Amino acid sequence: MIQRKLFLILLLYSFVLYAQNLPSGGRLKPEQAIMDVRHYTLALEVNPQTQTLSGYTEVRINYSQVPSSIVLDLWHGLTVTRVLVNGKSSSFQHTQDDVLKIDAQQVKPGNLNNQTVRVYYNGKPGIAERPPWIGGFQWEKDSRGNPWVAITCQNEGGKIFFPCKDHPSDEPDEGADLLITVPKGLVAAGPGLLISQKNKGSQTTFHWRTQYPISNYCLVFNIGKFKKVSRPYITIAGNTVPMDFYVLEEHEDKAQSLLTLLEESCRILEKYFGEYPWVKEKIGICETPHLGMEHQTLNAYGNKFRYTKINGRDHDWLLVHEFGHEWWANKITNRDWAHMWIQEGICSFADALHLLEKGGPDAYRQAMQRNAWNAQNKLPIVQGEEINSDQAYHSDIYGKGAFFMHTLRYVLGDDVFFPALKKLATDPRYVSPNTVTTDDVEQLFSSAFGRSLKPLFDLYLRTTQKLDIQLVQTGDKQFRISLLNLDDEIPVDIVTSTGRQRMMVGKNPKQIISDTLPQIDPDGFYLKRLLIE
Repeated sequence: MIQRKLFLILLLYSFVLYAQNLPSGGRLKPEQAIMDVRHYTLALEVNPQTQTLSGYTEVRINYSQVPSSIVLDLWHGLTVTRVLVNGKSSSFQHTQDDVLKIDAQQVKPGNLNNQTVRVYYNGKPGIAERPPWIGGFQWEKDSRGNPWVAITCQNEGGKIFFPCKDHPSDEPDEGADLLITVPKGLVAAGPGLLISQKNKGSQTTFHWRTQYPISNYCLVFNIGKFKKVSRPYITIAGNTVPMDFYVLEEHEDKAQSLLTLLEESCRILEKYFGEYPWVKEKIGICETPHLGMEHQTLNAYGNKFRYTKINGRDHDWLLVHEFGHEWWANKITNRDWAHMWIQEGICSFADALHLLEKGGPDAYRQAMQRNAWNAQNKLPIVQGEEINSDQAYHSDIYGKGAFFMHTLRYVLGDDVFFPALKKLATDPRYVSPNTVTTDDVEQLFSSAFGRSLKPLFDLYLRTTQKLDIQLVQTGDKQFRISLLNLDDEIPVDIVTSTGRQRMMVGKNPKQIISDTLPQIDPDGFYLKRLLIE
């Protein structure tokens, strides 16, 4: 009896804590480097009572060469029962390191496009320990006792519950279908458009389809006693898109006020980043038991309708941030988790643009000051290449990443910076299904600026250094200013006894005349160390 109890405790512990050692991305496996995922179909029955799922996932793949084996990622806690390759049974190995290796004999050698792999499986998916940061499944109940299920897996990847190529560089170019079967009376809300809702006995199957490429960690669904509250939204380009909120029935009366804030957020984001990306589907949010997550066309919302005030107007920081990810993560996606700051840092900068629009320049500057004060500088924002989500993720990719965009705005000026930023958000070279790296972002802004910004990018993103500015007094009213650790000239605001001036400063010292000690960068556009001699 003691041994059995210990086994059950260890089993539960493995389900709860599996995500701590289950990162996404990293170096591509050789067998996956030659595959291009075209489409996913997930057909799953979910049982909230037993906290289990069963069914299949089908992956459609194009290969650049004949594979020695088909390799997908799937958490080893789920049980694979059968695998079909192009409709024929194939042998497989499912290992403890979450790799599903499938015999490739059934791959058609004459035409390597549209190879189909269908994996049947079942089991108890891992439970989220600290969603959304340590993800998995949440099996909760609303205040009326109805099942309430959510999935989060940005760090862990979609492999926690379906076989996939678990790397941010490869989204399914032709989208995905989700056929989610739940007990009748519950709603399964998913990405894209609802194609059908069919009852059979005591169950209902919801068929969701997205035609857009989508990150595997966004290919999730939520289950609950939801009510859909909707209104139309007309985009900046004149397209009408449904704006849908899947809210718990008990909170239906709160839905319209939140949709008003969502509409306001979309107006601001479209101003700076272009039209809402998924106009052929929906603007969607779903109430969840966790705080929130950027799930494409169905953002998770769990801020419990707690609003703050900006100039007397309601503001929901969580709604704003997660919805900003429809551009910065879902539309503009980093090729490797090493460049996660692109989606998190620029999205956090977008949060500050909301404050600029609603609260004015002072609210924006205060947000940037907080970001500067909170920068840890313990790890570089970009630590290398081909690193996984665990290695890449730390707090500075948010605040310091946003502050770096604030620095770029100052260096380039608004007339250059904002058009370049919109180009990053709209040019087909950078948006889904293409992916981006830090070098891509640097080269875009450098081109807009007319000279290389690489030294500035490298200093702030690839090191933990601050900008070292040296001010040396050389006479009664004479000072000399220079940069010690940046091989470039950049503008710096300087306040002297005669007023404010903007001076290009580099490693070669430049002279300042002032009756008083000059103030260097008084408005704080740079993370800096001021060395006064």
